[in-house]
Amino acid sequence: MADVGTPKPQGSQSGSMPQLNASKAPQKVEVVVESPSSQGEINITAELAIFLLRVGFSIMMVHHGLEKFQDPQGFSEFVVAKYFDFLPGDPIVWTFTAAATQIICPIALALGVFSRLSALGLLSTMLFATYFHIIDTGLEGFPFSVVENHNYAFELSAIYAAIAFYFLCAGPGRLSAFRKTNRITYYPKG
Repeated sequence: MADVGTPKPQGSQSGSMPQLNASKAPQKVEVVVESPSSQGEINITAELAIFLLRVGFSIMMVHHGLEKFQDPQGFSEFVVAKYFDFLPGDPIVWTFTAAATQIICPIALALGVFSRLSALGLLSTMLFATYFHIIDTGLEGFPFSVVENHNYAFELSAIYAAIAFYFLCAGPGRLSAFRKTNRITYYPKG
């Protein structure tokens, strides 16, 4: 455990340390929170698996945004205006927002830059996609029916949402561009 910056006892003897003035602003305290892997070995297999999941998920997600950019008017008319009429504003704005989110956020997530924010953006688009599929086709007898197309219509977007939720909660893992440190800085009340 790291030193948390405990003040030295105040003394009145000559030659002792100067007294601390309690009226001054509180001192900055840094605490290092140690994780189980910070002292021992890194589980490289798990870190590689997280990295491959993050990059693979991101690569699979980009084409959904590209599809929206190829026919924004069609997506706006047949999806946003029809199923999301409760959203304020023009449906085309929501189409471009979803398309940009599905292109920018996967790139950032794959690199490990603003990973949790990127995962939140992807989670939101996938929750809307799951809602769309459930409203459009229903639950199709979920979870025990065998459907004609071998997959429930909402299945892929629900799985994507679950993966985005994982990265939102857990972060990008150690193999990322911006890895969070285990240092917490706070100012104690004085």
